[in-house]
Amino acid sequence: MAKTSFKVWLDTARPKTLPLALAIILTGAALAQWRGSFSWSVTLLCLLTATLLQIVSNFANDYGDYQKGSDTAERIGPLRGIQQGRMTAEQLRKGLIIAIAASLLSGVSLIAVAYESLRDLVVFGALGLLAVLAAITYTVGKKPYGYLGLGDISVFLFFGLLSVCGTYYLQTHELRGDIFLPAAACGLLSTAVLNINNLRDIEQDKKAGKNTLIVRIGPEKGRIYHCLLLLGAVLCYAFFALKHKPVLLWVIVIIALLLAKHGRFVVTHKEPAALRPMLAKMSMLALISTALFSLGLLILP
Repeated sequence: MAKTSFKVWLDTARPKTLPLALAIILTGAALAQWRGSFSWSVTLLCLLTATLLQIVSNFANDYGDYQKGSDTAERIGPLRGIQQGRMTAEQLRKGLIIAIAASLLSGVSLIAVAYESLRDLVVFGALGLLAVLAAITYTVGKKPYGYLGLGDISVFLFFGLLSVCGTYYLQTHELRGDIFLPAAACGLLSTAVLNINNLRDIEQDKKAGKNTLIVRIGPEKGRIYHCLLLLGAVLCYAFFALKHKPVLLWVIVIIALLLAKHGRFVVTHKEPAALRPMLAKMSMLALISTALFSLGLLILP
């Protein structure tokens, strides 16, 4: 096979999902700035590491689904490069290895810049390895947890609680309980992105034996679940605002209206094909919501 083009690799990296990395790091950095401990170097390295981990997850997802025959020509979402024959499984495997190495290098650089104690080295080193392992084993291996309906929990933890709290801690070197509210909001919005993907691909996943949460509970309950994820994110932001900055509630209202419009579309459009453009839109909504919250936190009196 001829050398795979840059565009194929870019498509495989799924750039429409990458705003998630910016969303979660933006929240953690804004919270650190709010506490008076912002660091550009730590924030940029957090962003680079999170983006690379997202790419690792996307590469591994394509590789694992291809091995198990989950991604076929019947797929409603965009066909992957490996499905189209524009790259081989071996090329994707090598690309995955390179992405893993890059994420580990970025993570090590981040810890080297930000750590203040041996405990920081041990804890964040372990969390980094765990994040890489979680990104890979979502669909790769004999018993990938993505095929058991556990992907939502992983996304909530790694693209919510751990990413936001980790970004915050590496700049402030403290961890307060109230930080978990905006971190949980990010996790819920990130899970909503995954949920759109799973709602769209429910029929194909059923045929392939990929028992995502949506396959287990069905599309109708899946749409209700989606709205609950969005509502949960709004409530987390609202509780944080009530405790620390009530004027921020006006921003939360805007976020709620944006998410409500999206939720209404998901509930009223039953055909999986109608959700195809919603993946990118939900990813951007997560970014817009976190940006509005972060800006409000920093500039409102």
